[in-house]
Amino acid sequence: MNGVVAYMLLITDTGKEYEVIKEIKKMGGISECRAVYGEFDVFIRVEVADFVSLDEIVTQIRRIPGVLQTTTLVASP
Repeated sequence: MNGVVAYMLLITDTGKEYEVIKEIKKMGGISECRAVYGEFDVFIRVEVADFVSLDEIVTQIRRIPGVLQTTTLVASP
């Protein structure tokens, strides 16, 4: 893919990570989404055509009830 690859790390409300994951997996552009242990609760890999699409996905994820904080890391080409 010649588009944009990004990784998102989420902090969710306690016990809400699987509800958040269920909503995220309904979205296009998500190639991986898992609960993880440690400082963050959810790991997401996003693969989209451009930064406009990435912005739309990040905005949608931030609006999911239970998401408290997001960190987005854009991979270098």
